Amino acid sequence: MKSNFELLANYNLWINQRIYDSANKLDPEDLSKDKGAYFSSIIGTLNHILVGDIIWLKRISNHPDSFKSLKLMKEFADPVSLSEIVHPDLESLAQSRKVIDEAIINFINEISEESILSELDYINTKGNKFTKNLGFIIQHLFNHQTHHRGQVTTMLFQSCIDVGETDLLALIPSE
Repeated sequence: MKSNFELLANYNLWINQRIYDSANKLDPEDLSKDKGAYFSSIIGTLNHILVGDIIWLKRISNHPDSFKSLKLMKEFADPVSLSEIVHPDLESLAQSRKVIDEAIINFINEISEESILSELDYINTKGNKFTKNLGFIIQHLFNHQTHHRGQVTTMLFQSCIDVGETDLLALIPSE
């Protein structure tokens, strides 16, 4: 599982850079224009992806293994809601995105196969307690990002911006 997570962490960094470079071609008005998506706009959806990552990485940072790579999560405020606009401008959002993407890579490099098989106790945003397999939670983290990035690429395409190659296959090494 670890090698799969390493691939996904590197893909996450690569595709986010492509998306943010593409989004940077739009003016702030276009980025915040309601496109009928669940989180309204490009900037709203990019903020939601970041918020989701912050929530999950903060939860994972409380794992008994005390991952050194996630100590920086204490610097991030707890999101108020899943639709919170943490950064209304693309520049500051991109800076936070880069910090989080690097934290994800460092975390995946640090985690052991044993930890991947362990359990994580956490409390969700509604105050309910859960215990779930950490590996599946990490898989959810990457799946959540992919789901919403698909929405962002659609909104960018609607704004006549082509992100180009987005497939994970682009990063899978040839034998």
